[in-house]
Amino acid sequence: MTAHSEFNELQQINRLAARASELGYEIVDLAGFLDVVETQAREQRTALAALTHSAGKVENANVEMRDAALSLTDSTRDAVRDVKSSADTIRGLGTQTTEVAGWVQELRKRTQTIGDTLEAVKDNNTQIAAIAMQVNTLAINAKIEAARAGESGRGFAVVAEAINELSHKTKDAASRITDNVETLTDWISELGTEARSVAETAGTVIDLTSDSDIALTQIESSMQVAFDQVERIADRAQVVGVAMASFSPNLAGIETAVTLSTNGIKSTHERINRLIDRSEQIVQASAALGGTTKDAPLIDYVRACAATASARLEQAIARGQISQADMFDRSYRPVPNSNPEQVVTAFTKVMDQVMPEIQEPALDFDDHVVFCAAVDVNGYLPTHNRKFSQPQGSDPVWNMANCRNRRIFDDRVGLKAGRNTDPFLLQVYRRDMGGGNFAMMKDLSAPIFINGRHWGGLRLAYTF
Repeated sequence: MTAHSEFNELQQINRLAARASELGYEIVDLAGFLDVVETQAREQRTALAALTHSAGKVENANVEMRDAALSLTDSTRDAVRDVKSSADTIRGLGTQTTEVAGWVQELRKRTQTIGDTLEAVKDNNTQIAAIAMQVNTLAINAKIEAARAGESGRGFAVVAEAINELSHKTKDAASRITDNVETLTDWISELGTEARSVAETAGTVIDLTSDSDIALTQIESSMQVAFDQVERIADRAQVVGVAMASFSPNLAGIETAVTLSTNGIKSTHERINRLIDRSEQIVQASAALGGTTKDAPLIDYVRACAATASARLEQAIARGQISQADMFDRSYRPVPNSNPEQVVTAFTKVMDQVMPEIQEPALDFDDHVVFCAAVDVNGYLPTHNRKFSQPQGSDPVWNMANCRNRRIFDDRVGLKAGRNTDPFLLQVYRRDMGGGNFAMMKDLSAPIFINGRHWGGLRLAYTF
């Protein structure tokens, strides 16, 4: 093969690597979009499931309300009928009560009239008794004169005696009549007092009867309005029931469609992720064939830094700073009161001692470098760059951005960086900047081996 053909082949490999990198960018951007769509689809599916559940509850509640409304309609109809019947009965009693009350008031008037008549009789009887006394006096005088007249006044004396006897009888009769009238007057007086009280009560009864009639009319009207409203409720419940009967199947159809769409998006997302893996493999293969891209200096740099980290950690084990077993400790112990949660392991302290002098210079190697940090095979990042290793405060959102050390990043990119054993791994991903904004990033990593055993990887993230 001539030098010219070798040069052309290398150019082809470089173009392949460049196209693979561009393809990876586009696929990752599309994957990020699908990730958002898939998340939204899951949320919609969850919301739709909740809506379906709620719709079922509404439908059941409407059935219960419709049954209750129908029952209430029957009960209200019976109540209206009973109220009308009771009102008619009470009105009849009211009419009779009014008549009785009127009769009582009339009785009081008649009692008063009788009392007045008895008073007149009493006065006349008094006059009769007075006259009888006068007649008696005259009879006594006549007897005296008859006695003086002697034989010639004898006949007159007999008449005078008869008149005297009659006057006594008249006086006695008048006395008895007076006594009887007095007794009768007392009775009539008591009857009048009672009649007056009854008459007052009767007046109140008449007023109450009028008020009761007004109240009954209002009750009848209210019951009729209530009955009309209950009938409207029953009608509306029937309409809602018909609507819900058609709503539930439609909702089920929508849920089926959303489920199919969600499954389709999920399947597409999985295929897109496999395409990302393929594009990364093409970049890896082109680099292995000798191809170079603008990422080449960074690839060389991260591989050198990973090799340095491996050597420094092996030295720490050799000096007895940490044992080989502790260097591979996978028990992550939570830091109390951390939010988001931070964890520590047996090797965290050693990483804090070794990694800063390797990781911090990486921030000055290229202006596009955002961070440089080592992660183990589970994505645990014990020691971050100093600017991302601030002490946690009370704001979890601030902590999320500024306190990224001692955290486990077990997302796709983090896990692949920690578990890759190839000389390097170049990944493209979208970094969530908050507020729905994303920035396209590259994650370049190289494996860290400690005494021949794979520990994790050194990540170098940068913009492009």
